[in-house]
Amino acid sequence: MRDQAINKLISIQENIKNLNIKNDIPAQIICVSKTFPLSKLLPLVNFGHFHFGENKVKEAEEKWSDLKKRNKNLKLHMVGRLQTNKVKKAVQIFDFIHSVDSKKLADNLKKREEEINRKLSYFIQINLGNESQKGGVNREEAESFIIYCKNELKINVIGLMAIPPYDEKPEKYFSEISVLNSSFNLKHLSLGMSNDYSLAIKYKSTFVRIGSAILGQRKSINY
Repeated sequence: MRDQAINKLISIQENIKNLNIKNDIPAQIICVSKTFPLSKLLPLVNFGHFHFGENKVKEAEEKWSDLKKRNKNLKLHMVGRLQTNKVKKAVQIFDFIHSVDSKKLADNLKKREEEINRKLSYFIQINLGNESQKGGVNREEAESFIIYCKNELKINVIGLMAIPPYDEKPEKYFSEISVLNSSFNLKHLSLGMSNDYSLAIKYKSTFVRIGSAILGQRKSINY
């Protein structure tokens, strides 16, 4: 009997195909695996799904380090807010960081990359709603920060990331971030979660972050 998470993943893959949206780059599903044990995730890995998202450096390191050494196809995405004191280990375990939102963080990422001779892929997080409780660069500061990361630091910025305000309809925010992303000729866009990934793909998202729709409701865990 096939694992339930695999069935849900296949269903979402089919939904994405049925959207029939002809984007230049097909949307890739990041299975947001934070708080779930590796035993819950291995069936997905064995099935051939390799993109997973975590929001805690310590949890990611404890869960994925050994498996990543054995399976070079695995790609780990940092989808939570990254503290600068966690950067050293984050650069060792993650392949993508979706939450670059300050010069201090960007500078630290560049420094640690050079120390271990490893290049990551980065998304600049934009705080479109200027929400104080969320990370992200304010819209007014986005242009100068993107230029700083790309042209001065020369880190591998591949796209923008945004999470719209929870109490508003996301479409206007998706439209705005998609236009902004295109204005910088960025190839990728990290946008959309379990409840709005279809709409995000309409606005050219290339990475959708889906957790509960694949793995079910998560339990809190301390790391």
